[in-house]
Amino acid sequence: MPAGLRQVVPGIPGTPLPHGILGASCTTVIDVTEDQIHQLNGVEWLALGCAPARDWPDPCEDPQPGDPTEKEFARLTTEAAAPITVYAGVECSAPGFPYEEAREQALAALTLGEQHAIEAGFMRTKLSVEAVDLTPPEGPLNIAQGIAALEGCLAESYGGQGVLHIPAGVAALLGCCNVVREDPATGGLYTLAGNCAVIGAGYSFLNVGPGGIPAEPGAAWLYVTGPVVVRRGPVDVIPDRSRASASVNTRNNDRRVLAERTVVVGTTCTICAVQVMACP
Repeated sequence: MPAGLRQVVPGIPGTPLPHGILGASCTTVIDVTEDQIHQLNGVEWLALGCAPARDWPDPCEDPQPGDPTEKEFARLTTEAAAPITVYAGVECSAPGFPYEEAREQALAALTLGEQHAIEAGFMRTKLSVEAVDLTPPEGPLNIAQGIAALEGCLAESYGGQGVLHIPAGVAALLGCCNVVREDPATGGLYTLAGNCAVIGAGYSFLNVGPGGIPAEPGAAWLYVTGPVVVRRGPVDVIPDRSRASASVNTRNNDRRVLAERTVVVGTTCTICAVQVMACP
């Protein structure tokens, strides 16, 4: 074996998980333009399709027990989504670590990890805050029972296709009962009912339920929502090239560079949650 110093080679690149929240098959991802930049302060809208459609008996037929006597009208509701900032920062001794290399490292870290950060932020600020807990008093369900409960909850409140939010740590269990299948046309994961599944490392990392309650040991929290829209702002590198010297802390001669962006994640109608056992 030759002796001498190790040779420096390029870093090993990575690929974001294909079924995360930024996967095109499950979510709508919008990179906001300059004229839409105010959307990054948060957005609101009138809910579409959250009001139920009902059946009405034939007036020519004799009334039956339980027949409605008056048509119901649902009051429209306003929904909203708040901004989340996701970031990646790098630090190293300034000698031998030029600004451009630090910038490249920060951007690479954000590109690979932003799904994780968005999923964790969405779980912390939206899913766990608004979800209805379907976990029975007896404790966590198996994964097939849990997804069945979530899909039933969604179907009762929303007539369209929804999104399951599954921690990456239990994703392998989806194959045990043939719970989801990959659509060859889109590459997305879908249940028999037609709902799409997001497999999120950020959901595994946080793994909290309604009220921020952590999952029991050996268990995981699953959620279901209506459609999901992710609005993303541009990436900011701090400091920028014009202030590259400001990235060095003169007290310890360390260089720090940060890459960050603001995202706004919105969903609609009911959010349901259930705790499942993280074993077959």
